[in-house]
Amino acid sequence: MVRCGKAVLRQYGNFIDDLRLYVRGGTGGMGYPRLGGEGGRGGDVWFVARERTTLKSIKDRYPQKRFVAGPGANSSVKALKGEKGKDCEVHVPPGISVLCDDGKQIGELNAAGERFLAARGGLGGSLATNFVPCKGQRRIVHLDLKLIADVGLVGFPNAGKSSLLSKISHAKPEIANYAFTTIQPVLGKIMYADYKQISVADLPGLIEGAHANKGMGHKFLKHVERTKQLLLVVDISGFQLSVKTQFRTAFETILLLTKELELYKEELLTKPAVLAINKMDLPCAKDNLNELMKQLQNPQDFLHLLQEEMIPENTLEFKDLIPISTCTGEGIEELKACIRKSIDEEAERENEEYRKKKLLLLQTSE
Repeated sequence: MVRCGKAVLRQYGNFIDDLRLYVRGGTGGMGYPRLGGEGGRGGDVWFVARERTTLKSIKDRYPQKRFVAGPGANSSVKALKGEKGKDCEVHVPPGISVLCDDGKQIGELNAAGERFLAARGGLGGSLATNFVPCKGQRRIVHLDLKLIADVGLVGFPNAGKSSLLSKISHAKPEIANYAFTTIQPVLGKIMYADYKQISVADLPGLIEGAHANKGMGHKFLKHVERTKQLLLVVDISGFQLSVKTQFRTAFETILLLTKELELYKEELLTKPAVLAINKMDLPCAKDNLNELMKQLQNPQDFLHLLQEEMIPENTLEFKDLIPISTCTGEGIEELKACIRKSIDEEAERENEEYRKKKLLLLQTSE
């Protein structure tokens, strides 16, 4: 058991979603009092979003996690205006939030090419500073990564999320019959015949109490924030984490997942969502599905059977419900088509909103 636990810790260590760095802008150059020369300004430290970059690669390449920009050049007889110091650029993955040491967010980088000024260089010596240079800005920052994906797989452990990702994409996540197979996020891409690609994130399994950071709670839930849509994966036969925990039916599982999302951040329930009912190859799966459909069509008729703390205040509106089996392949192509349709509809809605805003701006400017 101990050996297994250590293996789990080592594997999770391969993925880093939070990194603490020291950044410091360069010191300004000396001024030249006799001729009124001005020293060059110190260089700046910039975070620049770049694809195929990870926080782990930053940690491995710069183990000291210190980034200091170059000093400004001194003023001299040959150059009364000193040159600016060399900037320091740190390449970071898209999806980064930049936080101060007190936890306050000061910036974010969501797309490749975006830049954030992490530490400004100091002013060079001049008449205003009595020709004495200023030191650059220095601070400790946290880089907090939230994965950006089109679709986020949401479900309790052993619901079949990893198996589903391996069926619909080229990703090869670890798959086993114990609860916490996925211990680090895995990204895959669904490839369509017309070369359309949709990214899917398989995230570590939720447990009851995840909103309060139980299990991998916040490590999982923060990644859900930047996915465009949710794909809930539920075991039709129900779920039980261990012999010490209560058995949950598929209906209860859906409500509990909704409750955990709601308690962590209510806005998550506004995302478009699709429900995949997995393991339809099991005995009694069709009977269980018929019962689940009755419960989902009239949920109010069954809420009295549940504990009050399990019932979410708001419900997820599923655009589609697809019975599937990752074992036999049942429903997989239908699910892929459903995901494509949902993504395309959402993109069209966003484009329409953008066109309306542009039109409104044109009308008001006239």
